[in-house]
Amino acid sequence: MNIIEALAKEFNLKISQVEATVGLIDDGNTIPFIARYRKEVTGSLDDTVLRNLDDRLKYLRNLEARKAEVSSLIEAQGKLTPEIVEALQKAQILTEVEDIYRPFKPKRETRASIARKKGLEPLALLIMEQRDSYENDLMEIAKEYIKDNEDKKLVVKTAEDAINGAKDIIAEDISDNADYRKAIRALTTEHGQIVSKKAKDEDSVYSSYYDYNESVKKIPGHRILAINRGEKEEFLKVDVVVDSEIILNYLFSSIITNSKSPAKVYITEAITDSYERLIAPSVEREIRTALFDDASEGAIKLFSDNLKHLLMQAPLKGKTVLGYDPGYRTGCKLAVVDKTGKVIDTAVIYPTKPREDIEGSAKIVTRLITKYGVDVVAIGNGTASKESEIFIAGVLKELASDKKYIMVSEAGASVYSASKLGAEEFPDFDVTQRSAVSIARRLQDPLAELVKIDPKSIGVGQYQHDMKQARLDEALGGVVEDCVNSIGVDVNTASYSLLSYISGINMASAKNIVKYREENGEFTKRSELLKVPKIGAKAYEQCAGFLRVPDSNEILDNTGVHPESYEAAKKLLAKFEYTLDSVGSGLRDIRSKCAKYGTKKLAGELEIGEPTLLDIIGELEKPGRDVRDSLPLPILRDDVLGMEDLKPGMTMTGTVRNVIDFGAFIDIGVHQDGLVHVSQLSTKFVKHPSEVLSVGDIVTVKILDVDLNKKRISLTMKF
Repeated sequence: MNIIEALAKEFNLKISQVEATVGLIDDGNTIPFIARYRKEVTGSLDDTVLRNLDDRLKYLRNLEARKAEVSSLIEAQGKLTPEIVEALQKAQILTEVEDIYRPFKPKRETRASIARKKGLEPLALLIMEQRDSYENDLMEIAKEYIKDNEDKKLVVKTAEDAINGAKDIIAEDISDNADYRKAIRALTTEHGQIVSKKAKDEDSVYSSYYDYNESVKKIPGHRILAINRGEKEEFLKVDVVVDSEIILNYLFSSIITNSKSPAKVYITEAITDSYERLIAPSVEREIRTALFDDASEGAIKLFSDNLKHLLMQAPLKGKTVLGYDPGYRTGCKLAVVDKTGKVIDTAVIYPTKPREDIEGSAKIVTRLITKYGVDVVAIGNGTASKESEIFIAGVLKELASDKKYIMVSEAGASVYSASKLGAEEFPDFDVTQRSAVSIARRLQDPLAELVKIDPKSIGVGQYQHDMKQARLDEALGGVVEDCVNSIGVDVNTASYSLLSYISGINMASAKNIVKYREENGEFTKRSELLKVPKIGAKAYEQCAGFLRVPDSNEILDNTGVHPESYEAAKKLLAKFEYTLDSVGSGLRDIRSKCAKYGTKKLAGELEIGEPTLLDIIGELEKPGRDVRDSLPLPILRDDVLGMEDLKPGMTMTGTVRNVIDFGAFIDIGVHQDGLVHVSQLSTKFVKHPSEVLSVGDIVTVKILDVDLNKKRISLTMKF
């Protein structure tokens, strides 16, 4: 297989384009760097396409490596034929390669291997010749194979034993045939059903699958993951069921070449045994594994999309925030975080049960809001959040000001609080105080705070614990990396956890950057990064464009212009008689001037590509820009709404908290998120909710139904 050609065809790209992109990857360039600073080479492929291409590149290389390994193993046995070589070359997936290797793979002792040791293989071959007639009756011929042996397992007592041994050999040969297995997999997938039954007589969340079946080729991924989990927790028994006549008829027509042969009866029995005993259980495992792998990839993609939109939500900049971690017995922890994210005060109050010290708690909150000019109260949405929301709303009313509050998802806050990073950042705080800080900061800058938490704990996935964890970690890590690099970070304020996601920087070098900053003061220019241990020329090339130095004497250090393009950027400014002091507001017409001059011509003169030129223009127009600033800000509230206040027909504004396969959960300002089922997303057909909604979207919904007992809110967007 020519991997470059295969990738070009799969991604509908030019061969030269793929070849150049693979070259960049092989040279150790990161995906964010390639996507941002090598557009001329890749044809402006974005990070999503690049990551998918990289994944397929790894798979195809593993496939080719396994083909070579299997070829060597078969050749070592002296059994490699031109037909096997051709079959290996044509194999498109690893399963097909393993099918080809199956007959040559060392086996544990089987019925067929014992039969071969008994010397019954010639009888099996004779039967498979399917002659019109034999010199003697096959049962008579089989008597010639009767023998005694010191090893009891190798004794052939009767002609029937000999025939049965021969059938075992035939059955295994059929099972080992790659073409048969491939066809049976396809037939089972086409005609099979996933069937689940209850495994125990007790109610559970899997009750809807206690007597359930669905077509193998149509069952959606989220149902596969749900059924698998139910089976793992021993509530379900799951099988792949197919009409065996479909498979057997295929095998009969493929194997039986002479229906008049007296051998037909034995071959028919061997085929049936081969399918029922050897092939069906194996194919069922393979199909279920394939279904799980596809379901996992779909869930990982959805998780990745949700995570990306969550991380890229608009930050609430320039606000002093009071983080509020609700609780009962141990009280509610407070943390005041200033506009830069620095913690300036903490407190503990007890407005909830068992103490219910409303008055004392109100005094403390009022004092903190007044003393520090708090703009917003960020309340975690966990235990005791409803009572806390009511309490804070009351306090804000008493203040008679324009102060607002917002309910913030605290998913993962406790994970951060108990982590090594949380302890390093706030060694004198207990875990709940750290949670209050995290809640406040994730409102101020969701990305900078959420990168400190394992993405699986952030609460925007589905069945994440059932997936292949290494693959999930790799995918989610790539999402975080892309988000961090698309925004860029201030090298003088970023935590090492944030820096570690910058292109070319690992955790060790990120810690070295922070250590250097602490020992030598703030970085004054980008090139100073080369003085940091473990930041060599290659790492600097990869990371420099994504790190900002706002107070540098070199204005370009606070832009996404890569140092390799500084000379071109300065020539561009000089071309139209601008100075470096003009960068920003003084360059409002540079884009139109470049367009009028001709960007292709201008790029040629500057010895850069057109995509790089356009990127430079954008950065010169808005140095230090944050791509999130154009997104809608979170909804702030000043009054409380409970589930009991909701009535069918009410129209609400809410924020999308999670998108899953069958709908989306919307925060409408009450303690419980509402669900918009996929069927209620639009008057038009919607195949998947992600086509319509993304995490963080601000949407208008209408109440369909409220179930107070089950704490369920049904919403619709069809109005």
